[in-house]
Amino acid sequence: MRGRWIVRGGAGAVAVILIAAACGAFPLVPALAIAALAAVLRATEAFCARTHHGRPGAPRGRAALREGLVDTSSLIDGRLGSIVETGFVGLDIVVPEFVLRELQHVADAGDPMRRARGRRGLDVLQALRASPHARVRVIGDDVPELDEVDAKLLELAVRRGAALVTTDFNLNKVATIRGVTVLNVNDLAHALRPVILPGESLRIAIVKEGKEPGQGVGYLEDGTMVVVDQGRTLLGKTVTVNVTSAIQTAAGKMFFARPVPGE
Repeated sequence: MRGRWIVRGGAGAVAVILIAAACGAFPLVPALAIAALAAVLRATEAFCARTHHGRPGAPRGRAALREGLVDTSSLIDGRLGSIVETGFVGLDIVVPEFVLRELQHVADAGDPMRRARGRRGLDVLQALRASPHARVRVIGDDVPELDEVDAKLLELAVRRGAALVTTDFNLNKVATIRGVTVLNVNDLAHALRPVILPGESLRIAIVKEGKEPGQGVGYLEDGTMVVVDQGRTLLGKTVTVNVTSAIQTAAGKMFFARPVPGE
């Protein structure tokens, strides 16, 4: 608030001086008048930039974003590398050293599954650094007053005016509450799912029995579940089905269908 009044006061003072000089109250060198006006304009521009981008927690449009802070979940997920290779990601990929340490810790875990996930994350990061389509930087910025990696990431995203790249559901929610832009690969995957309307036909493999009597269950290529009425007898077969309805669940869409007669 104080900065705003300073800028207004400076602009007003310059305006008074210019008016007085124009009325002949005193001589004013034109070059000096231009320099004074330019100084006020520069101060106004700098102040607006600070108030718009530098205020902690202030909402930021995606057009103003230049960086995406990645967490371990987005690297371990593995799909980020493929997305970046398409050229759709225009942000700098920024990896804080504390995220790299956490990923290394996962890769050194005693549990084989956890260790494999950590190594996959390291492989994805290495591929990103080698890709001509990605601008990847590892930074030493830390938030020493915070202990949890997720809390550090959120605070760092606020301070740097950066987006947060994650597939972590809870971190996504907290970041949204704090006004941090979130780029979630899962959201992108859901947005890219094909639109399927009731009445359309699908070819699908019935891979297991459903919960209700007579039902069979299959999956689309993107993992969407299709519950097929009277599909239990078709277990293990790939059949053509007609979509009858769809419902939205917490995990995404689920379709219901019936086999095409004669299958």
